[in-house]
Amino acid sequence: MSLSPCVLEGSLANVLRMRGNAILLLPWASMKYRHAHHAGNFADVHKHVTLLGLLAALKRKDKGFLYLETHAGRGVYDLSESAAEAEAGIRRLAGAECAAEQLRHYLARVAQLRRQRGSERLYPGSPWLAAGELRTQDRAVLIECLPAQARALERSLAEFSGQRRIRIDTGDGFERLRAALPPPERRGLVFIDPPYEESRRDLERAQEACADALRRFPTAVVAIWYPIKDEPAGGGWQARLARDVGRQMLLGELWLYPRDSRAALNGSGMLIVNPPYRMEENMESWLAQLHRHLDAGHGGGTLIRRVAPG
Repeated sequence: MSLSPCVLEGSLANVLRMRGNAILLLPWASMKYRHAHHAGNFADVHKHVTLLGLLAALKRKDKGFLYLETHAGRGVYDLSESAAEAEAGIRRLAGAECAAEQLRHYLARVAQLRRQRGSERLYPGSPWLAAGELRTQDRAVLIECLPAQARALERSLAEFSGQRRIRIDTGDGFERLRAALPPPERRGLVFIDPPYEESRRDLERAQEACADALRRFPTAVVAIWYPIKDEPAGGGWQARLARDVGRQMLLGELWLYPRDSRAALNGSGMLIVNPPYRMEENMESWLAQLHRHLDAGHGGGTLIRRVAPG
């Protein structure tokens, strides 16, 4: 039987307390990745600006839509846990004069959270940003595998309760998304953002989940965030996914270090299947500006590219 690491905070946590070190022999018995240690970094900035752009595109029509996120996290983060990475991300951008409307909107949403909660150290995760964009006719399903994180997410979104239709599920996001698709609205955005603790396997599961989501819901906009760490190993999966789904795809990438360098994270990518109308043009208006604001002279760049159906 294959078990998810998400069960650690459930039944396996009890076994760990009862049996001491025996459980540590299981390779999936803990998750090392904690997004709180990376919140507000340049990849978060890139990811969240793109996400807001996708939601804005869906809101151009009055008809409601579903926002489904497979790896939601805790919703709001304290940047004291990720000070160095945030310094090269949100803190650098916050001090810049941004011409692009989409960058200004993103910064306004960050400022809104800090103003409401009285702390400049806070940073919104994607669920908080998305919740604030939803209209009364829209709906969200947010999936988080760790129960403690899911409870923190409920608390972080409490201000939206009663105003938005938001459901928080605890479980494996790759598996749970099947039950939510297709939605009755017949419009929606599926956001897949795994931790990539096991990079190759998480990427394979993201591809599989994307293809499965589109079989169930062919008109869905599906967005996958992915890290740029090892350029020679990183390119082929996009072509394979294009063959699997047979739909138009759009890539938007930002990197601050050479793509094949040994930095922990060279860059950030967003792959969008069924990109909304004018999404590419919209991205061109802000992605290069974002790079200019975040660039520290280490050989970075940007890429916007369409991938034709395979």
